[in-house]
Amino acid sequence: MSIFDKARIAILEDKTLWKGWSHLRGITFDFFREGRAPHRLSWEVFERREAVGILLHNVERDTVTLVRQLRIPAYLMGDHAYLLEVPAGFIDEGETPEEAVLREALEETGYRITTARPTFTAYMSPGSVTEKLHGFYARVTDADRIAQGGGLEDEQEDLEIVELPFAEAREMVQTGEIVDAKTIMLLQWAALDSK
Repeated sequence: MSIFDKARIAILEDKTLWKGWSHLRGITFDFFREGRAPHRLSWEVFERREAVGILLHNVERDTVTLVRQLRIPAYLMGDHAYLLEVPAGFIDEGETPEEAVLREALEETGYRITTARPTFTAYMSPGSVTEKLHGFYARVTDADRIAQGGGLEDEQEDLEIVELPFAEAREMVQTGEIVDAKTIMLLQWAALDSK
């Protein structure tokens, strides 16, 4: 057993700094670890719901279906405002991750899939964000595309659907044209899984 397994945390204050679509909390806590003096720390924690992302792989043409969408944080960092990403979204209350990913695939790309293979679960930025992402993979064919996709108007989604050869999408990770973490992780997972 590690000394970290014996660590203890005592929350002293948990206050809302801002609340809207997400919740920014100010957490003050004492951290106790065996053999060390206690530390008092204050962190900002950005609370977000669990999410899903899916790599849709058209096995007839060896392509992947991605979406291009506005990401203001990327723009503020000096990068291109529109990122290429796998279809993704939050898990709604009462949904399982698989139910959420099937819904998101249909809403964003028009692909109706009945099953998706779980690939991994990961915290996307555990130093400050509570969001946990459930990754999925699904093999699709042209017959599975039953709707236009593009996202939901009432959520003000404005998505461009982009279909790329699988090999080209992987190369775009190397060239820095794909910089979204969940997309990189799912493309790398699929590349390793196919070996």
